[in-house]
This record gives sequence, C-alpha cells and structure tokens, in this order.
Amino acid sequence: MSVSQTDSTVTVSIGSSEVKILRYGATVLSWTIDGKEQLWLSESAKLDGTKAVRGGIPLVFPVFGKATEGPTAALPQHGFARTSTWEYLGQTSEKPVAAIQFGLGPENLSEEAKKQWDYNFTLIYTVTIDDTNKTLETRMSVENAEQSKDFDFNILFHTYLRVPEIANVEVTGLQAVPVHDKVTVSKYVEQAAKVTVSGEVDRVYENVPGTVSIDVDNKPYLSVTRDNVNDVVVWNPWTEKAEGLADFTPKQGFHHMICIEAGDVSKWQKLAAGAKWEGGQTIKAHL
Repeated sequence: MSVSQTDSTVTVSIGSSEVKILRYGATVLSWTIDGKEQLWLSESAKLDGTKAVRGGIPLVFPVFGKATEGPTAALPQHGFARTSTWEYLGQTSEKPVAAIQFGLGPENLSEEAKKQWDYNFTLIYTVTIDDTNKTLETRMSVENAEQSKDFDFNILFHTYLRVPEIANVEVTGLQAVPVHDKVTVSKYVEQAAKVTVSGEVDRVYENVPGTVSIDVDNKPYLSVTRDNVNDVVVWNPWTEKAEGLADFTPKQGFHHMICIEAGDVSKWQKLAAGAKWEGGQTIKAHL
C-alpha cells in the first residue's frame, strides 16, 4: 500500500487498484483498476474548492435537495459536506485492502454553515479499496455530539459511474420498487426488470431490497450493494439538462455515465443526542 498527498488530494494504491480523494468535500475523484477508470468526472469539474465537484462521489449531508421547512431549510442544496474541507485522519492497510479516513465537525465548517445548522456532530468517512475483490467501499459514521438535542439528516453517496455507452446499459435490482420520478413529477412502482436510459432520468427508488447492478451488453459491469441505507437515486441529465450545466463537459458526456446513488433521502434519519449511525455502499467492478 502506498499513500501520496498534496495540499488538495490524498491518493492511495494497493496492487492494481488506486483511489484519489479531494480533501474538499472528501470527494472521491478517481477509482482505477489496472489503470481503467471506474468513475466519471466532468472535464470542467471545479477542483479548487469554489463549488461542489461535478463527478466522482460527492457526499450529500445533512439534506438531500433543498428543504423547505425544518432545521435544514436554511442550508443550500445537498447540504455542506460536499463543500467543506475535510480533515485527513490517516490510513489503515491489511493486504489486499487499503483504507483511508477523513473527518468533519463544526470546527471544519464555514461560519455561515455553522449558523445554518447549529448542531454538534462528528462525521468519519472511510474509503476502502479491495484489490482482490475489485471493490470500492465508502462508509460514513455520523455521531450526534449534542448533550440533549436530537437531529434529523439525509445522507447520499452521489456516485457517478463511468460506462462505455449509456445506450447499452441495463440497470437491474429495481423492479417492484416505489419510485419518485422528478422528471415526470409522478410516483409509481417500477415495472421493468431492466431499467434503461433513453432520455433524462432523475428518480428516487425507495426502500430498494438488494444489490443494484449495471449490465453492459448483457454482461455484469458494475454493482452497488448498500449497508444500512435504503434508497437509490438514478440520474442521467441527457442532452438538454447537460447543456444547461456549466460544469458538465463534454456535453455528450452523459453517454458515458450514470449516477447510481446509495443513501437515505426519501425520509429523515433521526439521531438521538449521543447516538451514532453508520452506513455505506460497496461498488464492485466485474472485470
């Protein structure tokens, strides 16, 4: 295992696997196996801390989207985790697995963010690569460090997966799952055994029972297994939406990505004072 650091990034490699994390947002920017990139990152993504990263795995906490009421209503869309600079806590290694950790608390937030969400908390984010099983695990621990106040939160691993061509992608594991479709502004139960993308997709699948898999040309390509998070967001901007996103390039990049985002966003997680919550996802590359 080797770890290299710059002022803005931490890169860890073990065997043929490597992962690169931006301290800003603790955003995973890259995950390669034998040099092959598994994540999609916009060519114009801002990596200088001026805005959330378009691509990789941005972290959504403590709110998904924009809340209209309650304690998170003052926060910007998707909260502050993806737009705060995290503290690098160090690494652990047990061949063929390598893990690194980042931490975030009120002391790491801007004064504005502290005012917007006035709770004492600790986030510990662990990123693990397993070179034997060809997996990337992202795991979050959330601690409510208040003496007497509960708080509610959403969490989401906003993963941009790289695919050869979206027209050849089928997503399985979502059949019979309730959907909140933000494009058609409707709710329904998914009927398709294999979900395909041929236009803009922005859906929240609620209480997904098992692993969600991406097949390419009818062969397993990537799979996402969740632990203690219930929902899956599927997103692809397609032509018109991509054109309107200044930091989404190339504009035809939607052909080569799909977001399969594990999290808890359809309802709030309630965390009592002094309590701790933990959950995460494991992405497997089928090489």
